[in-house]
Amino acid sequence: MTSSRLPLRILVVDDEAPARARLRDLLADIGPNLPNLVVGEAADGAEALEVLGRMDADVVLTDIRMPRMDGIELARHLARRADPPAVIFVTAYDQYAVKAFELAATDYLMKPVRAARLADAVAKAKRGSPSTEELRRLAPGGRQFLHSVERGRILLVPVPDILYLKAELKYVTARTAEREYLLEESLTHLEDEFGERFLRVHRNCLVAREAVTGCERTTGEDGEIHWEVLLRGLAERLPVSRRQWPQVKAILRD
Repeated sequence: MTSSRLPLRILVVDDEAPARARLRDLLADIGPNLPNLVVGEAADGAEALEVLGRMDADVVLTDIRMPRMDGIELARHLARRADPPAVIFVTAYDQYAVKAFELAATDYLMKPVRAARLADAVAKAKRGSPSTEELRRLAPGGRQFLHSVERGRILLVPVPDILYLKAELKYVTARTAEREYLLEESLTHLEDEFGERFLRVHRNCLVAREAVTGCERTTGEDGEIHWEVLLRGLAERLPVSRRQWPQVKAILRD
C-alpha cells in the first residue's frame, strides 16, 4: 500500500464497459478529496491478473459475476500474494452483499454505486482484503482454477483437469491430460487448500484421487521393490514413497 500522501492506485474490473466507465467517472469525482489513479481496467479476473503482472495496484474494485474468472476467484488468487491489494467487491446481487457484510470483510458496494459510498469504501481500503477463510465462507469449495504465466499471458488451469502436482525447484508443475503448466505456488499450500481432491504420494508430488487407476510394483536400481501409481490417461508412472504407501494402499482398497 502506498503512502497516504500519494494517489491510491486502483484497478477497475467488470465485464461491462459502461460499469467500468461509471466507476472511473466516480473515482474522478472523488479525486479532489481522495486522490486516486486508475492504473488499468479488466473485463474479468483472468485479465485482471494479467494487468497486475505488469503494474501494481493498491485497491482492486471488482464485480463478482463475470465470465471466465469471477471476483471471488480473483480475490482468492490475489490473497496468495506477498503484498496483496485491497479488494472491494461491487455487485448488483444482494445475496453476495449479505454474506460479505456478515464476514465484516473488505467493504462492499451495491450497484448503482454512489460517489459517497465509493469514497468511504476506498478510504477504508487500507483495512485490507478478505482472509482466505473469509473467502472460503463466502464461496465454499476453494479456487476453481490455478493460473500459469506463459510469455506474459495468464493461462487458467481448471482444478478438476489436473492429474498431478509436482514440485520442481521453485515451481510446481500441474499436469493435465493435454500438457504441463508451471505454477508459482507452494506444494504445501496447494495440499492445504485441495487436500480432499489430491493425495500425497511422495514428498514432491500430489495426485488427483479420482485419477488413480492402480499401482504397480517395480524393482529399482537399488534392487529393492518400489511402488508406482498409475493415473487415468497418462502413460507416465509416479513413484510412491515408503512413507506414503500405506495411505495410497488404503485409498486403492476403498
